[in-house]
Amino acid sequence: MHTLILILLGLTSVISLTFIIERGWALRRGIILPRPLLDSLDHCYTRADVNTVLRFAQQHQNTPLARLTTTAIEHLEWAKPDNVEALQTRARHEVSKMERGLIVLEIITGIAPLLGLVGTVVGLIDIFGTMATGESEATAFAQGISTALWATLSGLSIAIPSLIGWSIYNKRIETFGIEMETHLDVFLRRQYPNSNEN
Repeated sequence: MHTLILILLGLTSVISLTFIIERGWALRRGIILPRPLLDSLDHCYTRADVNTVLRFAQQHQNTPLARLTTTAIEHLEWAKPDNVEALQTRARHEVSKMERGLIVLEIITGIAPLLGLVGTVVGLIDIFGTMATGESEATAFAQGISTALWATLSGLSIAIPSLIGWSIYNKRIETFGIEMETHLDVFLRRQYPNSNEN
């Protein structure tokens, strides 16, 4: 039983570390909000400037901002409310892609301490089982308690970085979402100067 719990704790540790590193790499600012595209959006005042924005969006086509920008440009012939609705639908999809893997970190945050606790309980059961058979010695008892508590510490040591990673990446996604919304809202306001919803 001890071995199984140690294997599970080891697996959760590896999975957590993998997702923390992968999400940290995938959620870099330059990957989500490429600076050249942001600058082109900021300097797009008329429909004549849209081709420049589209060119930068195509150069950075694998980024969420580029895909959202392309969606907005493709629907410029639509009424503004319809374009905004199409953009919001695409934005939900992009946020969902950015959140990929965060549920794993959230689950590990809850499971790791529980696995550690199970390890502690199993260790204590073994210790008291040994005492019941009269084989107990102070040194063996202390060693058993120490081993049992290490399981709890291991679980917490996995859960804490997972929670930190989950919190940081959730906040980062929220911040990126607000920035994309702000830039694209300004872009659409400039493209629909006569709209009553400006």
